Amino acid sequence: MNQIKLASQSIQPLKIVCVGRNYSAHIAELNNEHPEQMVIFNKPNSAITNTLLSSHNGDTLHYETELCFVIKNKQLAGVGIGLDLTKRALQSSLKEKGLPWERAKAFDGSVLFSDFIELTPEMTSFMFELHIDGKVIQHGETQLMLHQPAQILAEVNEFMGLEEGDIIMTGTPAGVGMVSTGREFNVALYSGQQCLLEHHWSVSQS
Repeated sequence: MNQIKLASQSIQPLKIVCVGRNYSAHIAELNNEHPEQMVIFNKPNSAITNTLLSSHNGDTLHYETELCFVIKNKQLAGVGIGLDLTKRALQSSLKEKGLPWERAKAFDGSVLFSDFIELTPEMTSFMFELHIDGKVIQHGETQLMLHQPAQILAEVNEFMGLEEGDIIMTGTPAGVGMVSTGREFNVALYSGQQCLLEHHWSVSQS
């Protein structure tokens, strides 16, 4: 089982619950419709990797940077940053046919995470950024989300049990794009003016 870290503790998520279309600007950039209800899909534990690749089995990968939370005692207990990797061409084909997205979203090695830090009562809002080769590419804030983290937790709990260590990914802001070999990815997470964490990935040869 693949692991993530919450503070200094290693945790094995059984599943990763992902929210799609949670930022209006991202919905617009992909020419999608605003959904009538929250879009939710899952990734398995085998999706977790520490290696950022530009392709998978011949398919080009696209990055999506997301604010993420780890579950403990049925609550949001830790916060971090994740990269949701997507086979965009395959996803578009599946959507056109009305088919599920798992082949484009839930393949082995389709998600990377920073370490997670424990949530405190003072952390009421978050801002995060993705820099590629030193340039800001994605910028997200909780106030820009269509569905707030507490709302996401409540809605998921209506139909799906969340286990210790499960992760919720809250959706990506605008700025998604293709992963290119040799690029340097840096993410940073803030609460107010405080930088909570930073993380770096280098894109490896596929």
